[in-house]
Amino acid sequence: MKDISRNLTMLCDFYELTMSNGYFQCGFKDKITYFDVFYRSNPDNGGYAIVAGLEQVVEYINNLHFDDDDIAYLRSRNCFSEEFLEYLKDFKFTGDIWAIPEGTVVFPGEPLMTVRAKAIEAQFIETYILMMINHQSLIATKAARLARAAKGRPISEFGSRRAQGSDAAILGARAAYIGGCSGTACTISDIAYGVPATGTMAHSWVQMFDNEYTAFKTYCQTYPENATLLIDTYNVLESGVPNAIRAFNEVLKPLGITKCGVRLDSGDITYLTKKVREMLDAAGWTECKIVVSNSLDEYIIRELIRQGACVDAFGVGERLITSLSAPVFGGVYKLVAVEREDGTIQPKIKISENVGKITTPHFKKIYRLRGKTTGKAEADVICLHDEVIDDSQPYEIFDPEHTWKRKIMTDYTATELMVPIFKDGVQVYELPGIEQIKEHCQEELAGMWEEVRRFTNPHKYYVDLSQKLWDIKHEMLRKRH
Repeated sequence: MKDISRNLTMLCDFYELTMSNGYFQCGFKDKITYFDVFYRSNPDNGGYAIVAGLEQVVEYINNLHFDDDDIAYLRSRNCFSEEFLEYLKDFKFTGDIWAIPEGTVVFPGEPLMTVRAKAIEAQFIETYILMMINHQSLIATKAARLARAAKGRPISEFGSRRAQGSDAAILGARAAYIGGCSGTACTISDIAYGVPATGTMAHSWVQMFDNEYTAFKTYCQTYPENATLLIDTYNVLESGVPNAIRAFNEVLKPLGITKCGVRLDSGDITYLTKKVREMLDAAGWTECKIVVSNSLDEYIIRELIRQGACVDAFGVGERLITSLSAPVFGGVYKLVAVEREDGTIQPKIKISENVGKITTPHFKKIYRLRGKTTGKAEADVICLHDEVIDDSQPYEIFDPEHTWKRKIMTDYTATELMVPIFKDGVQVYELPGIEQIKEHCQEELAGMWEEVRRFTNPHKYYVDLSQKLWDIKHEMLRKRH
């Protein structure tokens, strides 16, 4: 079996290879094309999404090549010309890529990434780009919702054992951290990406000993500076808490340690945490933290807090790492323009009876308009690539679907969202560290109105088209019909 751990070039849809061979045969291999990555609706009927996964795309593009085994496999399929296979031996990406930085709040219809490259190069990278952006944006968005529900309480990602494979666990932990989680149970994500790994004990630790008290005492002796005890193996209130308090008193108190914790993974969380808090406080362990887990999501967390549950931190597993309530992000990769031989850009459009699948043509860029007084984002505008919004002048925005809805923007700032990532196949973007991405995400969320971030019936954030782009799109639609 071939080792595919390093070279992921063949992680592609087979049609990308057959189309590439076709482009080669009909003389399109050097034709310059433009493809956009975008998505059509927010997960969980929310008001926004968090884009993530760019770092892995950059690594993939930098390592893109076909080795001898790849060529031999393709030859064995007997559907590729020998000239095309010879071409693949020296294949590499030579195009340009622009993208919205990871951790940015984004909205449906916006190009998260634009690829300008020769037809074969641009077509071939579709699957991997979508896989990375779709997965990590999905998990980062879910994590942001969970963090919002927790109202400042830390959330640790606990889902590795329920993830759909190792990459989903490892990169899911990375995305969850970007979106707002405080750490992960996935150790390798700490090694690979610097996501803080945390963990305490399982029920098996308690069961391994003759009694619960001995299990707790031994753990406190082993980890006095980080003693968090799982108190629901037998009976939370009758044995779990009393034995935890006894172990704290006998092991931690003589050492002068007051930092400790207990964890609940079952039962009526609101009722139990209130009783646990009373018992800990009465015993003098007022600084002991209460951590809860057990199939949590943003709605359960929000309800627990509303009910007055005494919770200091949450652990969230399968409903985060799989984004159980909305497991597909739905990003797509569509051709939006080609270059003619004279260098002019020819827009392309996809038309569908399903109006939501009609694409926005042309080589584009995005501006985010923020109020100077509030600092909050008011709208995004998708423009032609060479348009400039001068924020020293009033600017009229309008709803692309209901064009009579118009607003004159004044006293605002206009910031381009997309940045260059590759130029002529060379990486020109310095990848930020994960802490910088996480901080950027928190700043982005803080720059959104509360109404956009709410879970139920969020305010629609407007993503408008410039007048020039709207005119081009609707003229193309008119001509096609």
